[in-house]
Amino acid sequence: MPDPTPSSHDAAIRRLMESPAYASMIETLRAEHQRTVDDIVTLTEIPSPPFGEAPRAEAYRAMLESHGLADVEADREGNVFGVRRGSGNGEVVVLAAHLDTVFPAGTDVRVRREGTRLLAPGVGDDTRSLAVLLAWLRAMDAAGVKTQADIVVLGDVGEEGPGDLRGVRRFFAESRYRDRVRAFVTVDGPDMDTLVTGGIASRRFRATFRGPGGHSLMDFGTVNPMHALAQTVLELSRVAVPRTPRTTHAATVVSGGTSVNAIPNAAALEVDLRSESMDELERLDRRFRAIVAAAVEAENHARSTANGAVTVELTIIGDRPGGQGDRGSDLVRFALAGMRAHGFEPDLVTSSTDANIPLSLGIPAIRVGSGGQGGRYHSLDEWIDVEPEASVRGMAAGLVTALAVAGVVEG
Repeated sequence: MPDPTPSSHDAAIRRLMESPAYASMIETLRAEHQRTVDDIVTLTEIPSPPFGEAPRAEAYRAMLESHGLADVEADREGNVFGVRRGSGNGEVVVLAAHLDTVFPAGTDVRVRREGTRLLAPGVGDDTRSLAVLLAWLRAMDAAGVKTQADIVVLGDVGEEGPGDLRGVRRFFAESRYRDRVRAFVTVDGPDMDTLVTGGIASRRFRATFRGPGGHSLMDFGTVNPMHALAQTVLELSRVAVPRTPRTTHAATVVSGGTSVNAIPNAAALEVDLRSESMDELERLDRRFRAIVAAAVEAENHARSTANGAVTVELTIIGDRPGGQGDRGSDLVRFALAGMRAHGFEPDLVTSSTDANIPLSLGIPAIRVGSGGQGGRYHSLDEWIDVEPEASVRGMAAGLVTALAVAGVVEG
């Protein structure tokens, strides 16, 4: 990308918005708004639980093909993507949205309507964004816009929780485009009040404590894996972490035991550790491991090991790399200029999104909203508002950002 002065980013956005092509794109976004809403409903009502994204991926692949993208394909992980060819040297701008939701198989994902609101699990995170990428394609095509960079539209799997960003990991490990990515823009959630420019790293553990078990009365005094688990939770709660860089820890899931009158022979704990700093995350990782080891040692010292000792198996169940993007980069400056030109004043924040992977590789990456309003994400009463004017304004802000980064050469 060129290296313009900060003011030139605003000027470039203004020129784009003053062009006949921009007027044509806005007209198309408005005229096609109901089609965008219909796409949201269609995709939302295709269940897409973690590791069960295939039906929605197949539907989205067909949509990409119908929009005329070249080389539409599905990879081994389940991602689907295609390319809108540019006129330059083969550099790529990736526009992504994730196919998966947090909701398990069997969840009722039928969309309910209340005025301009759509309510359904996953409707805003991140199904709306998938439909918005299609709307952007229609707007560009109707205006005859040509870009310097190739634009790859990516519907990726595994963004949520246990997916551990497996889709975008695969894309950057194996896709034909991985070495040509100029910039990566993930569209995730409707809201336009934040612009994600950095990735919070996270590490997730399952600690499985095991012991001999026994009768709660007859074997009283025998080591108890639940005690070691409880001690681990207590000591983790006492760990002080810095506010800057933001660092957090949480004990999140506990399971185990067989009966109220039996000393358990196994108990498991899941823990989430996060930080804006990889150094702080590594420090927290070491502290947690030490806490677990000390809890096991303390339980084996405090009670009888005649029938066996308490042991622990520590498994990493999630490991998201982080990275701090350059807030003075062209990508961030174009995004800020594009959003401000449409009346938004986003805060620059660090979060955990698909952008974590390219950021960890040193590739410029951001997360933008898809436009409009929404709320109650990850709940059964998740909602978005598809009121046309607010929706189109938000979509337009993201679209001009993408086009500025890709470089408009015609239209």
